[in-house]
Amino acid sequence: MARMSAFQRLVTKYQRDVDFLIIYIEEAHPSDGWVTTDSPYSIPQHQSLEDRVSAARVLQQGAPSCALVLDTMANSSSSAYGAYFERLYVIQSGIIMYQGGRGPDGYQVSELRTWLERYDEQLHSTQPRRV
Repeated sequence: MARMSAFQRLVTKYQRDVDFLIIYIEEAHPSDGWVTTDSPYSIPQHQSLEDRVSAARVLQQGAPSCALVLDTMANSSSSAYGAYFERLYVIQSGIIMYQGGRGPDGYQVSELRTWLERYDEQLHSTQPRRV
């Protein structure tokens, strides 16, 4: 939950200039599969889209001001973006501007924060700079 809190702080700080979107993919540590002891949730593997919707509602509670969509049951978004199981991206005008590492080890909210700080500085500066 600490990760979501750090992410939620970024959403709150930058939501006037940036649209945030969470794509909920397959459950990384389902309660009926590869269980981890530090998971704050007990969510079984999704057997249907309805299961994924129910699980996503739990996730939405941790980031209520962030838009949330669901991956297909075939996990096409996860495959396309190599998100297995969590990853941060910045996409601007259809171009990937920032691609974080794969989670859990590569999931670094601090890197995204640094990118957003530079972007915010450029956005509100009179001198254009490359982010």
